[in-house]
Amino acid sequence: MSRVQLALDVTDLDAAVAFYTALFGVGPAKRKPGYANFAVEDPPLKLVLLEGATGGTLNHLGIEVVDRDAVNSAAGRLAAEGLATDERAGETCCYATQDKVWVGDPDGARWEVYTVLADADTFAEPSLTCC
Repeated sequence: MSRVQLALDVTDLDAAVAFYTALFGVGPAKRKPGYANFAVEDPPLKLVLLEGATGGTLNHLGIEVVDRDAVNSAAGRLAAEGLATDERAGETCCYATQDKVWVGDPDGARWEVYTVLADADTFAEPSLTCC
């Protein structure tokens, strides 16, 4: 199953989790310090909340796909369309090890096509600015 991902910056994670739990009728699938994600079935959505100093803003967008082959296929298709791509394999981000490809829209909105390979105990690799 593929689904759209929406990653939002929030200033109060507890309040945001309570709001989105009420809005979608489902609690977070994963909750860590400063981070929560929801796997909403209806509508199909991966909602990611990232706590920080600012809120109410878009952090990034994504499309979660089923496996590495789907990431590779998307990377090839995007590159063939002439888009600049940034492919990452086995990267730890958002408490998960992922394969992904990043692209940016004309106004700078960041999109990732990704698959989760495994859960991780850390938010990101030390040298990586995640998301």
